[in-house]
Amino acid sequence: MNASSASPFFIGVVSGMRALSGPALVSQKFSSALINPLINTNLSFIASPRAATLIKVLASGELIGDILPNTPDRIEPQSLVFRMASGAVCGALLSRERGASAGLGGVLGAAGALVGTFAFFHIRRYLSHQQGIPDPILAVVEDAITYGAGWAVVN
Repeated sequence: MNASSASPFFIGVVSGMRALSGPALVSQKFSSALINPLINTNLSFIASPRAATLIKVLASGELIGDILPNTPDRIEPQSLVFRMASGAVCGALLSRERGASAGLGGVLGAAGALVGTFAFFHIRRYLSHQQGIPDPILAVVEDAITYGAGWAVVN
């Protein structure tokens, strides 16, 4: 996997871990750019500071919702579809910004989200159920991994 395909895949993995993390990180990166990398596209609004702030607020809510006991599993169909869509959009945006195929980036982002969703669901379930680590602790650790890895991917 070369660098132009690795970033879309890995931002997808990040979106699989937390559905709004990918969009929050990508929007923040693009809103900080001197020149809007999405100018003259249907998604140019994502590069605005207002959109970046809104998406970050929504992503913060997702972090809180993750530790609530009645939050549905990330592998539920509607959650999985949303995570894959998030990964696809973020992967396409990063690919386009880097001069590669947005279509391929979208496919790689969706695939990464699928991998991230299932991998981290099962890792967290194993650590919680078999190793006895409290789930809220795992949630915070996963959040740190998500945003640390995501920051590295977009930059």
